[in-house]
Amino acid sequence: MAYHEADLGRVRTVPVAGRRNKVDPSLLARPPAGDQSFKAFLDALPDVLAARDLRSVVAGVAGAARQRRGVVLLIGGHVIKVGLGPLIAAWLRRGIVTHVALNGAAAIHDFELAAFGGTSEDVESGLADGTFGMAEETGAEMNAAILRAAATRQGMGEGLAHALSARAGLAGGQGSVLLAALECDVPITVHAAIGAEIIHQHPSADGAALGATSHRDFLRLAGSLPHLDQGGAVLNLGSAVVLPEVFLKALTIARNLHAGTPTRFLAADFDMQRHYRPRVNVVQRPTRGGGEGYMLTGHHELMIPLLAWGVLQELQAAG
Repeated sequence: MAYHEADLGRVRTVPVAGRRNKVDPSLLARPPAGDQSFKAFLDALPDVLAARDLRSVVAGVAGAARQRRGVVLLIGGHVIKVGLGPLIAAWLRRGIVTHVALNGAAAIHDFELAAFGGTSEDVESGLADGTFGMAEETGAEMNAAILRAAATRQGMGEGLAHALSARAGLAGGQGSVLLAALECDVPITVHAAIGAEIIHQHPSADGAALGATSHRDFLRLAGSLPHLDQGGAVLNLGSAVVLPEVFLKALTIARNLHAGTPTRFLAADFDMQRHYRPRVNVVQRPTRGGGEGYMLTGHHELMIPLLAWGVLQELQAAG
């Protein structure tokens, strides 16, 4: 067999001065100097890739808040479990957020932290003896709140928030997203997946009440989405399946009822890994034809504080 080797002596080279570069000194990271503020840290990040995207999302959310556009948060359970509820509560109290949508796990972690001062049990050991998810007070109190909500035509989020507010003692209420939303009069909805949440294992669970209150919350989310139009922001924080699916259907209803709007909003996904549904159902499809979409990948306990502090810093700097 005859082998033919490329002749490098014949290749054409080009002058570096004529080449278009993606990176130049203006984009590079800067080491710490005299200013030790969080803004200085954020400004010191290199202006490339995820750091650039993070700045864009920070600017977009802050801009939406300043212009009184909708800012919708879709929050998965892990985000609350790793201790980020107080940052969401701070955004609520600052007037940034116009709607909070929790999946069932997020609602449970938030309720347990507020009511009992602890959450996140050892699943493996509890699964071995059948006690996983069987905490009496969690099931009894949350299911009772959902039953009351169904009887009074409230949503699940509203009912759970009122139950916490009326509770005689709270071990950790200050950082609760449910309570902060109630305090700030911001709609909060819970989107249940029947059989996927520990309170459904309890004898006090009522399928009709779960369905009625969660369906009402679905309609309430759809009713909030028109406020995203022309400059709003929707952030999916750690929900891989349920909330991206719920959001897509709620957006369909909103556009059906409002002549194809909302459009031209910012959509971003923050998660530990990239999943199909957040990518297509939150970031790509809703922003096609106008709007901005971003995916930022990293641990919630690192990425979301950067986002939360960045937006608060931006709004503070703007007065």
